[in-house]
Amino acid sequence: MMNRDEPAKVWIRDRFETNSIVALYLRLNMSPNFGCKIAPVPMSEQINIVDLIDSYFTAYNSARLREICHLLQQKVFREGVTVGLSLSGAMTPAGFGISTLAPLIRHGFIDYIISTGANLYHDIHYGLGLSLYSGSPFTDDIKLRQSGQIRIYDIIFDYDVLLETDAFIRRLLMSESFQKRMGTAEFHHLLGKYIWETEKQLGIENSCLLATAYECGVPVYTSSPGDSSIGMNVAAVALEGSQLIIDPAIDVNETAAIAYSARETGTNVPGKSAALILGGGSPKNFLLQTQPQIHEVLGLEERGHDYFIQVTDARPDTGGLSGATPSEAVSWGKVDPHELPNTVVCYTDSTIALPLITAYVMHQCAPRPLKRLYDRRLEMVTKLKLDYLMAKAEQAKEEKSPETSLAKVLQNGHRPKQVATYPCGTPIRNGHT
Repeated sequence: MMNRDEPAKVWIRDRFETNSIVALYLRLNMSPNFGCKIAPVPMSEQINIVDLIDSYFTAYNSARLREICHLLQQKVFREGVTVGLSLSGAMTPAGFGISTLAPLIRHGFIDYIISTGANLYHDIHYGLGLSLYSGSPFTDDIKLRQSGQIRIYDIIFDYDVLLETDAFIRRLLMSESFQKRMGTAEFHHLLGKYIWETEKQLGIENSCLLATAYECGVPVYTSSPGDSSIGMNVAAVALEGSQLIIDPAIDVNETAAIAYSARETGTNVPGKSAALILGGGSPKNFLLQTQPQIHEVLGLEERGHDYFIQVTDARPDTGGLSGATPSEAVSWGKVDPHELPNTVVCYTDSTIALPLITAYVMHQCAPRPLKRLYDRRLEMVTKLKLDYLMAKAEQAKEEKSPETSLAKVLQNGHRPKQVATYPCGTPIRNGHT
């Protein structure tokens, strides 16, 4: 008599054998669309940040965040890569300048920064020992105004924090060292120097972003110098006779020179350029436009950034720059088309992503030597200028040289048609004149 469990056992055996054959077939004919198998396991109480991201960030934007961590670890935070960071959104009021960005700078992972002026302004609060507090985003703003308090979503602080910071900046701006024309890298370097000295006097243990950048020789630019309380104070002292002039052209040339020099490391390691973008807006474009400045405007070699990593909540379908994708950037010459596999966009809040990314790379990546690009600005701009002027001179020589024209006539049997060019030397195409 057959055991009543026997049919179930036979079914299980047949199903197991069939599935084994199917599994073998799939392994031998694996689709190129398959990545790692999703094999969930219960989370341990002792899980660390690396295991959390590697094992549990399996899909959607968690997977994109994992890909960012892996790309930074395996390719970007390596010898020979020059890393530019663009920073937008209210990151420093929440303390991320000190808690996450300063450690990345000290470990040599960030070589230059392009930030909104507001992030740099609110960073100074911490360097002066002023206090900001967690609060509720649903606080009555009319009552806050009446009580002399300011709100940045769920961060609340006294109005006096702004006034104290303004007074500190104003005193510095009237000093002799600021009475000249300069770019924002030099301007922020000077600010960082005095903030760093103030921190030491106040006994502040953890330096703010600007003080850390000063200490580590990391140039800090802002794409819109007038669009912050720092710029507002610069405008105010101008009414009092200050000779300080912030010159954006200096910034455009310096950042282009950094990107241009990124390919030359002075070693056998090939140089590459990486764009690490938190948020979007003007700082994102200012970082990416370094490449079109090199080839579109100056007529030098077209390359594009090698790595493009962005954390954003902006959609690409509205046409705004904040949400523009790496592939769209290829059409502008901002990103090397051959390096599209080395681009990742994660659609999430930077205040969520940045601490996770920082913890991961601090655990997984060895510190890099500081490049101290601030100290090399003149050297890099001089090289960019010489190459640009040489290219223009060569172009003019070819256009005017009778020997060249005669050689072309003898070679082709007729005088070549004069080709119109744009200022950078690129031929005018499609009948445009």
